[in-house]
Amino acid sequence: MDIQLQEKQLRKTNGQMTEAIQAKIDELFTHGGGRLTFTAGTYQTGALFLKSNVELHLMSGARLVFSDDPQDYPVVTSRWEGVKRALYASCIYAENAENIAVTGFGTIDGQGQKWWTLFREHPEDLAYPRPKLISFDCCQRINLKDIYLIDSPSWTVNPILCQDITIDNVRIKNPADSPNTDGIDPESCKNVRITNCHIDVGDDCIAIKSGTEDTAERISCENITISNCQMLHGHGAVVLGSEMSGDIRNVTISNCIFQETDRGIRLKSRRGRGGIIEDVRVSNVVMDQVVCPFTLNLYYFCGPRGKEKYVWDKQPYPITEDTPHFRRIHFADITARNVHAAAGFIYGLAERSISEVTFHDITVSMADDPIPGKPAMMTGIEDMTNEGFFLGFAKNIQFDRIDLQGVKQAFHVEQGSDITVSRSFANGRSIDLEGVHQDDHDL
Repeated sequence: MDIQLQEKQLRKTNGQMTEAIQAKIDELFTHGGGRLTFTAGTYQTGALFLKSNVELHLMSGARLVFSDDPQDYPVVTSRWEGVKRALYASCIYAENAENIAVTGFGTIDGQGQKWWTLFREHPEDLAYPRPKLISFDCCQRINLKDIYLIDSPSWTVNPILCQDITIDNVRIKNPADSPNTDGIDPESCKNVRITNCHIDVGDDCIAIKSGTEDTAERISCENITISNCQMLHGHGAVVLGSEMSGDIRNVTISNCIFQETDRGIRLKSRRGRGGIIEDVRVSNVVMDQVVCPFTLNLYYFCGPRGKEKYVWDKQPYPITEDTPHFRRIHFADITARNVHAAAGFIYGLAERSISEVTFHDITVSMADDPIPGKPAMMTGIEDMTNEGFFLGFAKNIQFDRIDLQGVKQAFHVEQGSDITVSRSFANGRSIDLEGVHQDDHDL
Protein backbone atom coordinates (compact mmCIF):
# COMPACT_ATOMS: atom_id res chain seq x y z
CA MET A 1 0.00 0.00 0.00
CA ASP A 2 1.31 3.46 -0.94
CA ILE A 3 0.14 6.83 0.33
CA GLN A 4 1.35 10.07 -1.24
CA LEU A 5 1.35 13.34 0.68
CA GLN A 6 1.37 16.85 -0.76
CA GLU A 7 2.27 19.91 1.25
CA LYS A 8 -0.88 21.81 0.30
CA GLN A 9 -2.97 18.99 1.76
CA LEU A 10 -1.29 19.42 5.15
CA ARG A 11 -0.81 23.18 5.34
CA LYS A 12 -2.11 23.57 8.88
CA THR A 13 -0.64 24.35 12.27
CA ASN A 14 2.42 22.42 13.32
CA GLY A 15 0.52 20.16 15.71
CA GLN A 16 -2.20 19.37 13.20
CA MET A 17 0.37 18.46 10.51
CA THR A 18 2.08 16.12 12.97
CA GLU A 19 -1.22 14.40 13.67
CA ALA A 20 -2.02 14.09 9.98
CA ILE A 21 1.36 12.53 9.12
CA GLN A 22 1.20 10.18 12.09
CA ALA A 23 -2.31 9.13 11.09
CA LYS A 24 -1.00 8.07 7.67
CA ILE A 25 1.84 6.07 9.26
CA ASP A 26 -0.69 4.34 11.52
CA GLU A 27 -3.00 3.65 8.58
CA LEU A 28 -0.20 1.94 6.65
CA PHE A 29 0.71 -0.11 9.70
CA THR A 30 -2.92 -1.17 10.19
CA HIS A 31 -3.10 -2.39 6.58
CA GLY A 32 0.11 -4.44 6.86
CA GLY A 33 2.60 -1.78 5.79
CA GLY A 34 3.66 0.26 2.78
CA ARG A 35 5.32 3.49 1.72
CA LEU A 36 4.41 7.02 2.81
CA THR A 37 5.74 9.36 0.12
CA PHE A 38 6.36 13.07 0.69
CA THR A 39 6.27 15.01 -2.58
CA ALA A 40 8.22 18.26 -3.04
CA GLY A 41 7.40 20.83 -0.37
CA THR A 42 8.05 21.68 3.28
CA TYR A 43 6.35 19.65 6.01
CA GLN A 44 6.44 21.13 9.52
CA THR A 45 6.07 18.48 12.20
CA GLY A 46 6.81 17.31 15.71
CA ALA A 47 8.02 13.84 16.69
CA LEU A 48 6.89 10.96 14.45
CA PHE A 49 6.63 7.32 15.50
CA LEU A 50 7.51 4.85 12.76
CA LYS A 51 5.78 1.45 12.77
CA SER A 52 6.62 -2.01 11.42
CA ASN A 53 6.66 -2.50 7.64
CA VAL A 54 6.42 1.26 6.97
CA GLU A 55 8.81 3.28 4.81
CA LEU A 56 9.04 7.07 4.86
CA HIS A 57 10.11 8.19 1.41
CA LEU A 58 11.05 11.82 0.69
CA MET A 59 11.10 12.71 -2.98
CA SER A 60 13.57 15.29 -4.30
CA GLY A 61 12.50 18.70 -3.05
CA ALA A 62 10.66 17.31 -0.02
CA ARG A 63 11.76 18.77 3.30
CA LEU A 64 10.65 17.37 6.64
CA VAL A 65 11.28 20.15 9.18
CA PHE A 66 11.00 19.25 12.85
CA SER A 67 9.76 21.56 15.57
CA ASP A 68 12.19 23.11 18.06
CA ASP A 69 9.49 23.28 20.76
CA PRO A 70 9.99 20.64 23.50
CA GLN A 71 6.19 20.34 23.85
CA ASP A 72 6.09 18.65 20.44
CA TYR A 73 8.17 15.72 21.73
CA PRO A 74 6.50 13.12 23.95
CA VAL A 75 8.68 11.65 26.69
CA VAL A 76 9.80 8.05 26.09
CA THR A 77 12.09 5.63 27.93
CA SER A 78 15.23 4.81 25.99
CA ARG A 79 19.00 5.00 26.34
CA TRP A 80 20.83 8.29 26.67
CA GLU A 81 24.63 7.96 26.64
CA GLY A 82 24.26 4.31 27.51
CA VAL A 83 21.82 4.60 30.40
CA LYS A 84 18.09 3.89 30.18
CA ARG A 85 16.05 6.88 31.29
CA ALA A 86 13.24 9.25 30.35
CA LEU A 87 14.05 11.55 27.42
CA TYR A 88 12.37 13.46 24.63
CA ALA A 89 11.40 11.18 21.76
CA SER A 90 13.58 11.44 18.69
CA CYS A 91 12.30 13.38 15.70
CA ILE A 92 11.76 10.01 14.02
CA TYR A 93 11.46 7.23 16.58
CA ALA A 94 10.51 3.55 16.55
CA GLU A 95 10.40 0.87 19.21
CA ASN A 96 10.06 -2.91 18.78
CA ALA A 97 9.44 -2.49 15.04
CA GLU A 98 10.70 -4.45 12.04
CA ASN A 99 11.13 -3.77 8.32
CA ILE A 100 11.31 0.02 8.64
CA ALA A 101 12.95 2.51 6.32
CA VAL A 102 13.63 6.18 5.70
CA THR A 103 14.64 6.79 2.09
CA GLY A 104 14.67 9.25 -0.78
CA PHE A 105 16.62 12.32 -1.90
CA GLY A 106 14.74 14.76 0.31
CA THR A 107 15.95 16.53 3.47
CA ILE A 108 15.22 15.94 7.14
CA ASP A 109 15.92 19.11 9.13
CA GLY A 110 16.16 18.86 12.94
CA GLN A 111 16.28 22.65 13.48
CA GLY A 112 18.93 22.15 16.10
CA GLN A 113 19.97 25.75 16.76
CA LYS A 114 17.48 26.39 19.58
CA TRP A 115 18.29 23.05 21.19
CA TRP A 116 22.04 23.79 21.07
CA THR A 117 21.51 27.21 22.66
CA LEU A 118 19.38 25.73 25.44
CA PHE A 119 22.00 23.08 26.10
CA ARG A 120 24.84 25.59 26.28
CA GLU A 121 23.18 28.55 27.96
CA HIS A 122 20.03 27.36 29.73
CA PRO A 123 20.33 23.63 30.47
CA GLU A 124 17.91 24.09 33.37
CA ASP A 125 15.17 24.71 30.78
CA LEU A 126 15.65 21.22 29.33
CA ALA A 127 13.47 18.91 31.38
CA TYR A 128 14.89 15.89 29.50
CA PRO A 129 17.82 15.21 27.16
CA ARG A 130 17.51 16.68 23.66
CA PRO A 131 15.86 14.67 20.88
CA LYS A 132 17.99 12.70 18.49
CA LEU A 133 17.13 13.10 14.82
CA ILE A 134 16.53 9.40 14.12
CA SER A 135 16.60 6.70 16.79
CA PHE A 136 15.29 3.16 16.76
CA ASP A 137 15.06 1.03 19.91
CA CYS A 138 14.91 -2.80 19.78
CA CYS A 139 14.11 -2.90 16.04
CA GLN A 140 15.08 -5.27 13.23
CA ARG A 141 15.75 -4.88 9.51
CA ILE A 142 16.29 -1.14 9.20
CA ASN A 143 17.16 0.72 6.01
CA LEU A 144 18.28 4.35 5.75
CA LYS A 145 19.15 5.28 2.18
CA ASP A 146 19.94 8.42 0.15
CA ILE A 147 18.45 10.84 2.65
CA TYR A 148 20.03 14.20 3.64
CA LEU A 149 20.06 14.84 7.40
CA ILE A 150 20.87 18.29 8.81
CA ASP A 151 20.98 20.23 12.09
CA SER A 152 20.20 17.42 14.49
CA PRO A 153 19.32 18.51 18.05
CA SER A 154 21.83 15.94 19.39
CA TRP A 155 23.03 12.60 17.97
CA THR A 156 21.85 12.22 14.39
CA VAL A 157 21.29 8.47 13.89
CA ASN A 158 21.25 6.22 16.96
CA PRO A 159 19.98 2.64 16.62
CA ILE A 160 19.89 0.96 20.05
CA LEU A 161 19.67 -2.81 20.60
CA CYS A 162 18.81 -3.26 16.92
CA GLN A 163 19.78 -5.88 14.34
CA ASP A 164 20.32 -5.93 10.59
CA ILE A 165 20.84 -2.25 9.82
CA THR A 166 21.79 -0.82 6.43
CA ILE A 167 22.78 2.85 6.14
CA ASP A 168 23.74 3.70 2.56
CA ASN A 169 24.47 6.92 0.66
CA VAL A 170 23.28 9.10 3.56
CA ARG A 171 24.57 12.67 3.92
CA ILE A 172 24.76 14.20 7.39
CA LYS A 173 25.60 17.88 8.02
CA ASN A 174 25.68 19.51 11.44
CA PRO A 175 27.80 22.62 12.17
CA ALA A 176 31.34 21.84 13.32
CA ASP A 177 30.71 23.69 16.59
CA SER A 178 27.32 22.12 17.39
CA PRO A 179 27.41 20.20 20.71
CA ASN A 180 27.25 16.40 20.74
CA THR A 181 25.85 16.09 17.23
CA ASP A 182 27.42 12.72 16.42
CA GLY A 183 26.70 11.34 12.97
CA ILE A 184 25.91 7.62 13.28
CA ASP A 185 26.04 5.84 16.66
CA PRO A 186 25.11 2.14 16.60
CA GLU A 187 24.68 1.10 20.24
CA SER A 188 24.57 -2.55 21.34
CA CYS A 189 23.59 -3.45 17.77
CA LYS A 190 24.43 -6.44 15.59
CA ASN A 191 24.97 -6.70 11.83
CA VAL A 192 25.39 -3.06 10.85
CA ARG A 193 26.46 -1.92 7.36
CA ILE A 194 27.42 1.74 6.84
CA THR A 195 28.45 2.53 3.26
CA ASN A 196 28.91 5.45 0.87
CA CYS A 197 28.07 8.09 3.49
CA HIS A 198 29.25 11.70 3.79
CA ILE A 199 29.35 12.83 7.43
CA ASP A 200 30.28 16.36 8.57
CA VAL A 201 29.36 16.97 12.21
CA GLY A 202 30.18 18.65 15.52
CA ASP A 203 31.24 15.52 17.42
CA ASP A 204 32.19 11.97 16.44
CA CYS A 205 31.30 11.10 12.83
CA ILE A 206 30.66 7.44 13.64
CA ALA A 207 30.74 6.17 17.24
CA ILE A 208 30.27 2.51 18.09
CA LYS A 209 28.94 1.96 21.61
CA SER A 210 27.66 -0.75 23.97
CA GLY A 211 26.69 1.01 27.19
CA THR A 212 28.53 2.09 30.34
CA GLU A 213 29.08 0.63 33.79
CA ASP A 214 25.66 2.08 34.67
CA THR A 215 23.88 0.21 31.85
CA ALA A 216 21.72 -2.59 33.25
CA GLU A 217 21.93 -4.71 30.08
CA ARG A 218 25.48 -5.54 29.02
CA ILE A 219 24.88 -6.30 25.34
CA SER A 220 27.66 -6.20 22.76
CA CYS A 221 27.90 -4.18 19.57
CA GLU A 222 29.32 -6.45 16.89
CA ASN A 223 29.59 -7.29 13.21
CA ILE A 224 29.98 -3.71 11.99
CA THR A 225 31.26 -2.81 8.51
CA ILE A 226 32.06 0.76 7.50
CA SER A 227 33.23 1.40 3.94
CA ASN A 228 33.51 4.05 1.22
CA CYS A 229 32.68 6.93 3.57
CA GLN A 230 33.93 10.52 3.79
CA MET A 231 34.12 12.11 7.24
CA LEU A 232 34.79 15.76 8.07
CA HIS A 233 35.34 17.76 11.24
CA GLY A 234 34.12 16.29 14.51
CA HIS A 235 36.17 14.91 17.37
CA GLY A 236 36.85 11.59 15.71
CA ALA A 237 36.16 9.93 12.37
CA VAL A 238 35.39 6.43 13.64
CA VAL A 239 35.28 6.04 17.41
CA LEU A 240 34.86 2.90 19.51
CA GLY A 241 33.72 3.70 23.06
CA SER A 242 33.92 5.21 25.50
CA GLU A 243 30.62 3.44 26.24
CA MET A 244 31.83 -0.13 25.63
CA SER A 245 30.92 -2.05 28.80
CA GLY A 246 28.95 -4.62 26.79
CA ASP A 247 31.93 -5.31 24.46
CA ILE A 248 32.62 -4.20 20.88
CA ARG A 249 33.93 -6.76 18.42
CA ASN A 250 34.21 -7.68 14.74
CA VAL A 251 34.55 -4.22 13.19
CA THR A 252 36.00 -3.48 9.74
CA ILE A 253 36.67 0.02 8.40
CA SER A 254 37.88 0.37 4.82
CA ASN A 255 38.19 2.70 1.83
CA CYS A 256 37.42 5.91 3.73
CA ILE A 257 38.64 9.52 3.78
CA PHE A 258 38.96 11.52 7.01
CA GLN A 259 39.48 15.31 6.88
CA GLU A 260 39.94 17.60 9.90
CA THR A 261 38.44 15.04 12.27
CA ASP A 262 40.67 15.77 15.30
CA ARG A 263 41.45 12.08 15.76
CA GLY A 264 41.18 9.52 12.99
CA ILE A 265 40.54 6.07 14.47
CA ARG A 266 39.85 6.50 18.17
CA LEU A 267 39.34 3.85 20.85
CA LYS A 268 38.59 5.20 24.32
CA SER A 269 37.53 3.89 27.71
CA ARG A 270 38.65 3.85 31.36
CA ARG A 271 38.74 1.86 34.57
CA GLY A 272 35.32 0.94 35.90
CA ARG A 273 33.72 0.42 32.50
CA GLY A 274 34.79 -3.16 31.90
CA GLY A 275 34.21 -4.73 28.50
CA ILE A 276 36.51 -5.62 25.62
CA ILE A 277 37.15 -4.03 22.24
CA GLU A 278 38.60 -6.71 20.00
CA ASP A 279 39.01 -7.85 16.41
CA VAL A 280 39.04 -4.48 14.67
CA ARG A 281 40.58 -4.06 11.20
CA VAL A 282 41.19 -0.73 9.49
CA SER A 283 42.53 -0.56 5.93
CA ASN A 284 42.80 1.68 2.86
CA VAL A 285 42.18 4.97 4.63
CA VAL A 286 43.44 8.47 3.75
CA MET A 287 43.51 11.15 6.45
CA ASP A 288 44.30 14.87 6.16
CA GLN A 289 44.62 17.60 8.82
CA VAL A 290 44.01 15.39 11.84
CA VAL A 291 45.44 15.95 15.32
CA CYS A 292 46.36 12.27 15.74
CA PRO A 293 45.56 9.48 13.25
CA PHE A 294 45.52 6.58 15.76
CA THR A 295 44.37 6.99 19.35
CA LEU A 296 43.88 4.05 21.73
CA ASN A 297 43.34 5.43 25.22
CA LEU A 298 42.31 3.60 28.39
CA TYR A 299 42.57 6.71 30.59
CA TYR A 300 39.73 8.66 28.96
CA PHE A 301 38.54 11.29 31.43
CA CYS A 302 35.28 12.74 30.08
CA GLY A 303 31.89 12.06 31.61
CA PRO A 304 30.74 11.08 35.11
CA ARG A 305 33.58 10.04 37.46
CA GLY A 306 36.14 10.73 34.75
CA LYS A 307 38.34 12.95 36.91
CA GLU A 308 38.59 10.62 39.92
CA LYS A 309 42.01 9.30 40.94
CA TYR A 310 40.83 5.78 40.13
CA VAL A 311 40.63 6.84 36.48
CA TRP A 312 43.90 8.75 36.09
CA ASP A 313 46.21 6.89 38.49
CA LYS A 314 49.11 5.20 36.67
CA GLN A 315 49.66 2.68 39.48
CA PRO A 316 48.25 -0.81 38.85
CA TYR A 317 44.88 -1.78 40.32
CA PRO A 318 43.46 -5.30 40.74
CA ILE A 319 42.03 -6.75 37.52
CA THR A 320 38.29 -7.31 37.88
CA GLU A 321 35.24 -7.47 35.60
CA ASP A 322 35.36 -3.65 35.63
CA THR A 323 38.80 -3.59 33.94
CA PRO A 324 38.43 -2.78 30.21
CA HIS A 325 40.68 -4.30 27.55
CA PHE A 326 41.68 -3.44 23.96
CA ARG A 327 43.21 -6.23 21.88
CA ARG A 328 43.62 -7.53 18.32
CA ILE A 329 43.49 -4.17 16.55
CA HIS A 330 45.01 -4.06 13.07
CA PHE A 331 45.84 -1.11 10.79
CA ALA A 332 47.06 -1.44 7.18
CA ASP A 333 47.57 0.68 4.04
CA ILE A 334 46.86 4.07 5.60
CA THR A 335 48.15 7.53 4.69
CA ALA A 336 47.86 10.51 7.03
CA ARG A 337 49.02 13.95 5.80
CA ASN A 338 49.32 17.27 7.66
CA VAL A 339 49.18 15.66 11.09
CA HIS A 340 49.50 18.13 13.97
CA ALA A 341 50.20 16.43 17.33
CA ALA A 342 51.41 12.84 17.03
CA ALA A 343 51.49 9.92 14.61
CA GLY A 344 49.83 7.66 17.15
CA PHE A 345 48.95 7.32 20.82
CA ILE A 346 48.52 3.91 22.44
CA TYR A 347 48.13 3.93 26.21
CA GLY A 348 46.77 0.98 28.15
CA LEU A 349 46.15 0.57 31.86
CA ALA A 350 48.98 -0.07 34.30
CA GLU A 351 47.35 -3.40 35.22
CA ARG A 352 46.25 -4.41 31.72
CA SER A 353 48.19 -3.42 28.62
CA ILE A 354 46.69 -2.77 25.22
CA SER A 355 47.85 -5.82 23.26
CA GLU A 356 48.11 -7.43 19.84
CA VAL A 357 48.13 -4.27 17.71
CA THR A 358 49.71 -4.19 14.26
CA PHE A 359 50.57 -1.34 11.89
CA HIS A 360 51.49 -2.31 8.33
CA ASP A 361 52.20 0.00 5.41
CA ILE A 362 51.49 3.27 7.22
CA THR A 363 52.67 6.72 6.05
CA VAL A 364 52.35 9.70 8.39
CA SER A 365 53.65 13.18 7.54
CA MET A 366 53.43 16.12 9.92
CA ALA A 367 51.99 19.54 9.03
CA ASP A 368 54.39 22.32 8.03
CA ASP A 369 52.81 24.69 10.55
CA PRO A 370 51.32 22.34 13.15
CA ILE A 371 48.79 23.51 15.71
CA PRO A 372 49.70 22.17 19.16
CA GLY A 373 47.17 19.66 20.43
CA LYS A 374 46.59 16.65 22.67
CA PRO A 375 46.51 13.27 20.93
CA ALA A 376 44.06 11.94 23.55
CA MET A 377 41.72 13.21 26.27
CA MET A 378 43.71 12.02 29.25
CA THR A 379 44.88 13.65 32.48
CA GLY A 380 48.49 14.84 32.41
CA ILE A 381 49.01 15.13 28.65
CA GLU A 382 50.53 18.36 27.42
CA ASP A 383 49.95 19.86 23.98
CA MET A 384 52.45 18.51 21.49
CA THR A 385 53.47 18.76 17.85
CA ASN A 386 55.52 16.64 15.47
CA GLU A 387 55.68 13.60 17.72
CA GLY A 388 55.84 10.04 16.41
CA PHE A 389 54.19 7.09 18.10
CA PHE A 390 53.66 7.39 21.86
CA LEU A 391 53.18 4.07 23.67
CA GLY A 392 52.44 3.32 27.32
CA PHE A 393 51.42 0.05 28.94
CA ALA A 394 51.40 -1.69 25.57
CA LYS A 395 52.60 -5.15 24.60
CA ASN A 396 52.93 -7.20 21.44
CA ILE A 397 52.78 -4.15 19.18
CA GLN A 398 54.20 -4.62 15.66
CA PHE A 399 55.22 -1.89 13.23
CA ASP A 400 56.09 -2.94 9.69
CA ARG A 401 56.78 -0.67 6.71
CA ILE A 402 56.12 2.56 8.62
CA ASP A 403 57.21 5.87 7.07
CA LEU A 404 57.19 8.92 9.37
CA GLN A 405 58.00 12.36 8.01
CA GLY A 406 58.65 15.55 9.96
CA VAL A 407 58.72 13.91 13.40
CA LYS A 408 61.04 14.89 16.26
CA GLN A 409 61.27 11.29 17.42
CA ALA A 410 59.90 8.13 15.88
CA PHE A 411 58.86 6.39 19.10
CA HIS A 412 58.43 7.21 22.77
CA VAL A 413 57.75 4.13 24.85
CA GLU A 414 56.78 3.96 28.52
CA GLN A 415 56.20 0.58 30.11
CA GLY A 416 56.06 -1.46 26.91
CA SER A 417 57.04 -5.00 25.97
CA ASP A 418 57.33 -7.08 22.79
CA ILE A 419 57.35 -3.99 20.57
CA THR A 420 58.90 -4.66 17.17
CA VAL A 421 59.77 -2.29 14.34
CA SER A 422 60.77 -3.58 10.90
CA ARG A 423 61.42 -2.08 7.45
CA SER A 424 60.50 1.38 8.72
CA PHE A 425 61.78 4.94 8.26
CA ALA A 426 61.61 8.29 10.05
CA ASN A 427 62.61 11.47 8.20
CA GLY A 428 64.21 9.35 5.48
CA ARG A 429 66.38 7.30 7.82
CA SER A 430 65.89 3.69 8.80
CA ILE A 431 64.45 3.21 12.28
CA ASP A 432 66.33 0.88 14.58
CA LEU A 433 65.76 0.12 18.22
CA GLU A 434 68.50 2.55 19.23
CA GLY A 435 66.34 5.35 17.87
CA VAL A 436 63.47 4.48 20.19
CA HIS A 437 63.29 6.49 23.42
CA GLN A 438 63.44 3.91 26.18
CA ASP A 439 61.83 4.70 29.50
CA ASP A 440 61.52 1.73 31.84
CA HIS A 441 60.46 -0.72 29.19
CA ASP A 442 61.61 -3.94 27.57
CA LEU A 443 61.86 -3.95 23.82
